[in-house]
Amino acid sequence: MTELQLPLDGKILCAVSGGADSMCLLHMIYSRGLEVVAAHYEHGIRGEEALRDAGFVEEWCREKSIECIVGHGDVPSYAAAHGLGTEEAARELRCRFLEETAARLNCKYIATAHNADDNVETVIFNLARGGGSLGLKGIPRSRGRFIRPLLDVSRREIEGYLEENSIPHVEDSTNASDDYSRNLIRHQVSPVLRKINPELHLAVARSSKLLEEDEDCLSSMAEEFIREHYDGESLPLKELAQLHRALASRAIRRLCRERLSYEHVQQALKLLEGSELKYLDLPGQRLRREQGRLFFREPEIISLPDRELRAGEWTAVPELGLELLAEYGDKSGEVNGLFKTCRLKCENISSSLYCTGRKDGDRLRPAGRGCTKSLKSLFNEAGYTQARRSRSLVLRDDKGILAVLGLCLDERAAAAPGDAVLSIKIREI
Repeated sequence: MTELQLPLDGKILCAVSGGADSMCLLHMIYSRGLEVVAAHYEHGIRGEEALRDAGFVEEWCREKSIECIVGHGDVPSYAAAHGLGTEEAARELRCRFLEETAARLNCKYIATAHNADDNVETVIFNLARGGGSLGLKGIPRSRGRFIRPLLDVSRREIEGYLEENSIPHVEDSTNASDDYSRNLIRHQVSPVLRKINPELHLAVARSSKLLEEDEDCLSSMAEEFIREHYDGESLPLKELAQLHRALASRAIRRLCRERLSYEHVQQALKLLEGSELKYLDLPGQRLRREQGRLFFREPEIISLPDRELRAGEWTAVPELGLELLAEYGDKSGEVNGLFKTCRLKCENISSSLYCTGRKDGDRLRPAGRGCTKSLKSLFNEAGYTQARRSRSLVLRDDKGILAVLGLCLDERAAAAPGDAVLSIKIREI
């Protein structure tokens, strides 16, 4: 039988259904003197047969003085409540039980009895669904605490081990039905492929290994691109579009919160072909193409209320963490610093002065430009994102915009040396 590589540095929680594979794995761990706890999960699907399996595992463990933890669930109810198929719901509940049990008992590893034939069925199943290298590389040998020591062992070898060591096991009656996809593959598809290659499990394992190496290489290249270009919110469109699609798709998958289908990834790649503002809704996330970048986080759009500025008084703008002070005085030839201080020509301020956010239809004549522009076009020219636009403070009177802090002055508000000015000072709160 294929030599197993079992960890020697911690307690192992062994998932045991009572079937041939898991009983083989439990016996192998136990017979080597390793610290092991058996964990059996009853899914609430097969009635008395399932309770029989749980009792069988408990009794066998009792005879061997192996600690055994049995969990019970209601898979049909969970599946209905969460819109899942029976197999997916069972897997979720079983994994949750194993994780919680391992944490409670301080087990370093969770061993499951997936074998080489299971890997064949997984690869065929993913191939039939149109999976890429992530699916075709098969069952991973480890994931977090989970380890799969039997992954190189065939079902035939497992059956031989059980017979040689007189190890009993129970049969799940649902394994005989072709109602489940994996059973259909096991009973109908794999036997045909084994007529072509009797060592099918070895061939699939070899292909899976090669695909795993390719996937690791491509994923590491995509990770390197992300490290160099991701700013915590977005990636540059130009550089992303210049990547090979295999790398661009992996970078996008890596930064999305949910697993994406092939169709979702193709839709995301289409965003790289344009430049105007566009959104794409994906499972659990919205992508946004804006100002030459692809954003993976929703912008925080805020609304700034109108606030009157009174000379000599600080006015707080808590939405931005700023406060403003309006003061009268001579310009004295000082440079107009739009980010720290803004100086407005007093005689051209026609009414009370207000600081506001942007408004629909805003237009102004930027000082020194000799033309009228919409605020929207000025934002576009400056490369402002929607989030930054919502945070732009606008100074205005009843005639319109006097200044957009950090961006420009209207020409009527521009003061010459010696003009009486109203200075607007800005500081962080």
